[in-house]
Amino acid sequence: MSAIAKEAGTGMGTIYKYYPNKEILINNIYIKIKKEEKSVFNDFNSQESIKLQFENYFSSIIEFFIQNPTYFQFMEQLHASPIITEESKNEGNNSIIPISELLVIAKKQQIIKNIEIDELLMFIGGAVLSYLRWYFNQSKTKQIPLNNQIKLVWDAIEK
Repeated sequence: MSAIAKEAGTGMGTIYKYYPNKEILINNIYIKIKKEEKSVFNDFNSQESIKLQFENYFSSIIEFFIQNPTYFQFMEQLHASPIITEESKNEGNNSIIPISELLVIAKKQQIIKNIEIDELLMFIGGAVLSYLRWYFNQSKTKQIPLNNQIKLVWDAIEK
């Protein structure tokens, strides 16, 4: 907490006024990032094909974390940590409601495989995570076509 106060240019008392302990602060940061993450869906056009909406989601979420690398580092480090409460995780799950709803529609229309939505989200999330890890671990950023990654994931879930 002292390092946070120092970096923020404020006193420990100010930090503790708003966040009684480190766990509450971390959970608040987690929820803030998840709320911002949901904003990638704001410009989606539900009149577009399911495939195009999915492609837009995938590229938008990748771009969101590329534009916010500290968010990615935070989420990768703490997402599965026991410090993130069930309440925070439940609130954070609101950020994936739009992609969940899109997958439900795609499944009903038999566009994608008949696999549980949670499993599909785990697979897609894993692909996003893998791409971002690769991206951020390059000594010099290579231009690997994101479209190839999107196509691989879509081909994997398409019926």
